[in-house]
Amino acid sequence: MTTVAILGANGRLSNMTARTFQNAGYRVVAVTRNGKAKGLPADVEHRNADALDRQALIRATAGADIIFNGLNPLYPDWRRKVIPMGENVMAAARAHGSQHIFAGNLYNYGRSIPATIVDDTPFEDSTRKGAIRNRVEELFAREAASSNVRTIVLRAGDFYGGGVPGSWFDLMLASRLGKGRFTYPGSLDLVHSWAYLPDLARAFVALADRRDETSSYEAFLFHGHAMTGHDMKTHMEAAIGEELAIASVPWPLLRLGGLFSPMLREVIEMKYLWDRPHTLDGGKLEMLIGAEPHTRPQAAVAAALRDLGLLRTGGGSYPVAEAA
Repeated sequence: MTTVAILGANGRLSNMTARTFQNAGYRVVAVTRNGKAKGLPADVEHRNADALDRQALIRATAGADIIFNGLNPLYPDWRRKVIPMGENVMAAARAHGSQHIFAGNLYNYGRSIPATIVDDTPFEDSTRKGAIRNRVEELFAREAASSNVRTIVLRAGDFYGGGVPGSWFDLMLASRLGKGRFTYPGSLDLVHSWAYLPDLARAFVALADRRDETSSYEAFLFHGHAMTGHDMKTHMEAAIGEELAIASVPWPLLRLGGLFSPMLREVIEMKYLWDRPHTLDGGKLEMLIGAEPHTRPQAAVAAALRDLGLLRTGGGSYPVAEAA
């Protein structure tokens, strides 16, 4: 049985990916700082390691054929933690001869992100977090070129679904559904790239299944759901069974708060992703794994709201709580 070590198994993506690998017949080792990943099947093995502690991470990933890297520190900690964590993951993968699978995002493209992202769309360092992402992926590419660690990157848009809170979807869009409001941080007319986590997790498993058919460093794009704000609002209204008022995000006030809050300052840096339309061309991914895992957007949005406790579990479709 193939063993996959899931790093950051309490995070939104890693938690869903751990469950999906387990359901696909892999042996799953969930690695967290406290050794207690939440909501996973009983036969998942739990191990503890701080990803900043290289030797602890090597011990925690012992026996792993695959290391799934979903590590994602808080924004204010990126400059201090992302590169050291990446170096430690490479050390662990070298020690065990593990395939490295990395969850990429769209920050690499910077403020010039195009309307359609393709495989050879250039990266740029026009934001702090984008530059950090570019450096860590350069590290992975160097390791692959020197035949030390094979890496697969799957790049996707904003996450939603899965029930673990902390994304734009629950913290912003759905935050005031209980008051009949749909909150959107950009123009409702622009296309935004979304990744429904159950679909994305299945894509990671499909890549793991075909890992022997990839080169030493291979990057793929996940198309996911390309939706305008109007599309998302329509799907939420259908899910809850009532029309929603539109609320905007007070960016000027957030900028003022960013003078005092490092987290707000880092969130504000990403506003450009709501000001520029963008979608991903997943053709290369489908050439390898076949049709991309795809849940209809209406069904995905309804399931995401239900997972967050914002819909009744049966019968009526009315919000019963608000996201934190």
